Amino acid sequence: MNDDKNRVLIFDTTLRDGEQSPGATMSHAEKLEIAILLDEMGVDIIEAGFPIASEGDFAAVSEIAKQTQNATICGLARANFKDIDRCWEAVRHAKSPRIHTFIGTSPQHRAIPNLSMDQMAERIHETVSHARNLCDNVQWSPMDATRTEWDYLKRVVEIAIKAGATTINIPDTVG
Repeated sequence: MNDDKNRVLIFDTTLRDGEQSPGATMSHAEKLEIAILLDEMGVDIIEAGFPIASEGDFAAVSEIAKQTQNATICGLARANFKDIDRCWEAVRHAKSPRIHTFIGTSPQHRAIPNLSMDQMAERIHETVSHARNLCDNVQWSPMDATRTEWDYLKRVVEIAIKAGATTINIPDTVG
């Protein structure tokens, strides 16, 4: 009997995080080739790129979304409507699209846009809701979660879930 609640899903970020390593840039054709191989290998979710970053990244994510057959195709977007809309445009042709939106929640990251805890919480609610109105599958990450106040982290995770996030990712990096 296949018990889905005990199934481990493989989330691969090679096409996005992998490109951040010095000298590891990939051509459009190489990204597509890797995505197809990951799809054939049975990877469940492929984070194909950061569509707002460049026209090339947008084109690669769009093509991967159109060509893969099995995997959920995920694009990364900062917590703003422009990023989320661009991400949706790139992943929407996938058989199983996903928008992964993120925002820094630690005091250090809240200070950059000069947002109070309540203002940050409202932005999380608005942007996750916006992503969910576009796509049924929304992943949300609180960047720099390890330096975020514990009670506040619990609060914003709950807000993201209530706004429609279907996956919560607590990254182990400072971002």
